[in-house]
Amino acid sequence: MNELLDKLIETRHLLLDEWEMLISSDTDDEELFSLAREKRDSVYGRKVFLRALIEFTSICRNDCRYCGLRRSNRNAGRYRLTEEEILSAVDKGHDAGFRSFVLQGGEDGFFTAERMVRIIKDIKQSFPDSALTISIGELDDDSYLAMKNSGADRYLLRHETADPVHYRILHPEPMSLENRKRCLRSLKRFGYQTGAGMMVGSPGSSFHTLAEDMVFISELEPEMVGIGPFIPHHDTPMKGEKTGSVELTLRMLALTRLQNPHVLLPSTTALGTADGNGQIKGLEAGANVIMPNITPLYVRSKYLLYDNKKISGYEAAENLEKIKSELIEAGYEPSLTRGDYI
Repeated sequence: MNELLDKLIETRHLLLDEWEMLISSDTDDEELFSLAREKRDSVYGRKVFLRALIEFTSICRNDCRYCGLRRSNRNAGRYRLTEEEILSAVDKGHDAGFRSFVLQGGEDGFFTAERMVRIIKDIKQSFPDSALTISIGELDDDSYLAMKNSGADRYLLRHETADPVHYRILHPEPMSLENRKRCLRSLKRFGYQTGAGMMVGSPGSSFHTLAEDMVFISELEPEMVGIGPFIPHHDTPMKGEKTGSVELTLRMLALTRLQNPHVLLPSTTALGTADGNGQIKGLEAGANVIMPNITPLYVRSKYLLYDNKKISGYEAAENLEKIKSELIEAGYEPSLTRGDYI
């Protein structure tokens, strides 16, 4: 396995069967994590970028079989923030020191490209020193381009799995892996700092599907990669499935860092939900982004993609000073700057 690790570090590319061997191997993860930290630190130092997350709509047109916000879930708490509420949240976050904001929501047809352009322009005009990430799913190219031209800097669109058979297990028609990949390639072409990513341990997942993810990420070369364990939701068809492995998630974070030392790599809320110390463990495996939640408290608990989703601790911007203190204690440098891809 050391030969494969050496090849990965040297070339940043492996063949599909090589990825599968490396992902499934019994190599010493502590050694792997040490290599990942070394690569991260060589580019970004010990900085951990804190991005303020605003989950502005829990309404979604899709019916993904794993997601608590799926269209068919009549028990989901539905809400839409007004444009004024979104701007107010950004304003409060900016006052707290954040200079990077993430607008995330379901695929809600109410938020048309025209409406999103207006929101983006208002935010960028009021806070020109801040970076803005959008994460609202699959759109047409004209919408992506309009939002980019209005000032959006980044776009998050996790591909979830690069295996078409596995994709069909997770997503019903008319969703397709082909369209998801088309969207990601368009986002890259339009100049977004683009984020892909996958769930670890979702139903139908295997070492082989994770290897396919890594091949796809090598081809796409995204600036951001979001990786978290699958966690079931009680109101979905996958409610009885097991939570994905934290250990394997950490290994995938480390391998992704070695694949691209420059990548912006979140230690995700799902990781913190699956393991009480998961987000620090994610940083120790090579991650360098945490996204505290600044969604208004009165709706925050309604945005439940999976069961027991954490909305406190590292997930809550109200605890910003504690988050910063704990990061410093762990040997990191919390940064509220834009945190752009280098």
